[in-house]
Amino acid sequence: MKKVMLYIEDGHIQDSLDLIEVARLLYKDEKVQTYALVIHGGLPSVQGFCDVIMHLVDDRLQSFDQRGIGDVVTAVHTRYSFDAILFLATPMGRLLAPRVAMQLRTGLVADVTGIASDDEGLVVTRPAYGGKIMAGIRFTGDGPVMMSVRPAVFTHTQGQKVDSRLVLLEGLSYRYGSMRKTKTEEKKIAYDIRDSTVLISAGGGMSDMHLLGKLAALLGGEVSASRAVVDKGVLPRAMQVGQSGKTVSPKLYMALGIHGSIQHVEGLKDVQHIISVNTNRNAPMCSISDIVVEGEALPFIQRLVQRIEKGKQLCM
Repeated sequence: MKKVMLYIEDGHIQDSLDLIEVARLLYKDEKVQTYALVIHGGLPSVQGFCDVIMHLVDDRLQSFDQRGIGDVVTAVHTRYSFDAILFLATPMGRLLAPRVAMQLRTGLVADVTGIASDDEGLVVTRPAYGGKIMAGIRFTGDGPVMMSVRPAVFTHTQGQKVDSRLVLLEGLSYRYGSMRKTKTEEKKIAYDIRDSTVLISAGGGMSDMHLLGKLAALLGGEVSASRAVVDKGVLPRAMQVGQSGKTVSPKLYMALGIHGSIQHVEGLKDVQHIISVNTNRNAPMCSISDIVVEGEALPFIQRLVQRIEKGKQLCM
């Protein structure tokens, strides 16, 4: 039986539980026992999903303390000897995973977006060279297998709930980090694009962001963007779709002036319908779209907004 530890990150509990699917894909021909490491809250949300819940209660250990939490993960592995240790590829996970890998003297694959098998065994996929290519990586050696996984790429579908066994972690040896929280700023946007069922997404060919927001509101959706828009500072990084942004699965994705590089397309998963508006009908984004409108994005949005508003007035 394979033993896999999932680090349940505070504030990302649902995404952390999706790592159960990653564990299944890693050892799909073998029985897997999942161990959830819970340090800061979220205990009720994890029960019934993982076979074993390892709970550490320590008010002095802050959720952003990568040094202390890294020591905890290392100490827990030393006690239980896992076959694999999985993290989310969040800002915290990207700091925590390599620290643990160094302590355990093992390899690490970061930002995993795919898991597959061939005649030679297991292959995991991740973006490389700034997202310009996708690299396939094989695991060798004794392990443990360690990886950080892009949130929202894999989805765990809960079947019958398991009878979780709770273990209170005691007697672990770990240090506390020296970082302290000095202030907290609210998010610049009040939504997470990964939760949206409709996304109106701006590319380098789109200029009027206010009109973009108006269209999104009329359709009951939110605004997102490609990297080209974010790099210009027009919209915040939290709204970026793609390999260096977020992976999204809306019912409708409207790509306005988006060329559609592989880095951007990799951020789209299980999208039901895609509409592209582009001056270049041969743009890569158009090849995966259900509807393609050839032309400038701004006039298209203006007319679409007018049409929707007129339709709503007629229905009143």
